[in-house]
Amino acid sequence: MYSHPRSTSWPLLLPLAMMLVTLAAVGYLVYTRFWQGPLHDTGATARPVTARGSLAEVEKSTIEIYRRASPSVVHIRNVALLRDRWSLDVAEIGQGEGSGFVWDDRGYVVTNHHVIADGDAFHVTLADHTTWPARAVGGDPDNDIGVLKVDGAPPAKLLPLDIGTSHDLLVGQSVFAIGNPFGLDQTLTTGVISGLGREIRADTGRRIADVIQTDAAVNPGNSGGPLLDSAGRLIGMNTAIVSPSGASAGIGFAVPVDAINRIVPRLIRGEKVQRPGLGVRLLPPAYLADLGLDGVGILDAIPGGAAERAGLRPTRRDPRTGRMLLGDVIVALDGKPVKEAGDLLDLLDGMEVGQTVAVTVLRGDIRTDLPLTLQAISRD
Repeated sequence: MYSHPRSTSWPLLLPLAMMLVTLAAVGYLVYTRFWQGPLHDTGATARPVTARGSLAEVEKSTIEIYRRASPSVVHIRNVALLRDRWSLDVAEIGQGEGSGFVWDDRGYVVTNHHVIADGDAFHVTLADHTTWPARAVGGDPDNDIGVLKVDGAPPAKLLPLDIGTSHDLLVGQSVFAIGNPFGLDQTLTTGVISGLGREIRADTGRRIADVIQTDAAVNPGNSGGPLLDSAGRLIGMNTAIVSPSGASAGIGFAVPVDAINRIVPRLIRGEKVQRPGLGVRLLPPAYLADLGLDGVGILDAIPGGAAERAGLRPTRRDPRTGRMLLGDVIVALDGKPVKEAGDLLDLLDGMEVGQTVAVTVLRGDIRTDLPLTLQAISRD
């Protein structure tokens, strides 16, 4: 005979389970209320402050650098003027913003050329948060250097930075960047010189040589701000970053102060920025590459120019056979090797119009040194 479980056992278990759940809830409330202690303490007071002691010497140095240099750093707003076609009202349309620094107490302010490019009007905010109108003085887009002149600001508000040098910098030196990243004015970041002799491309496509690489955080809005050494001297101007996200990734670049100190006075004097040149047009690089030659080939020489006066030979066509006869190939300038056009341009950027240099050319199989007086070539 088979037997089956009694169906009447479930009604007895349900009340028991409910009673156990209730006891557990009550027990939890008793535990949390009485055994854990009260949640609040009405007698709570502030903890005593531990004396800090003196600041570290490196902190004192950084604070002093910021204290002395930050009054020289400015915020620049670049605007375009747009006239309404119906009302003829003029509206200011923001073109961008960046940082800059006071050059002297006459109101000249230095920044990146790309910060002020395409602007119709400019507003410069000084460290005391007063804002003044400014006019574009001039710019050198090949080196990303621009100059504004602030109108109306009292000389006492215009505090220039001390100028340093960049040709004697060393990797590992401490550096300090001050600017307005993301509109946060007077922001200080610190780091070291990570590399020297770097090259970046200006908006014109030309290479800016001897650029300083730093790991001091440089973000959008820092462009045009100063890079300082541990003596608080200007050694560069922050100009670009390498970052897939557009924010600091620890690789920033600064235009060296030696170039700034050479170019800015020319702009202030109202001179066109001119680079020294040889007075030649160059062969396409592929031509020499096909011949397996390093250097820069001369396509032709400007009539009456420096190269023609120095006796450099251009590429020409043989009148009898019609074949192209390769002209002189420049392989060195003042003893420094030239392997491509970029090398030649970089060397010329460190020279002056009117300077006499030794141009080493390969003429057939013979190397020849020719003295040449550099001529002016307008950057326009």
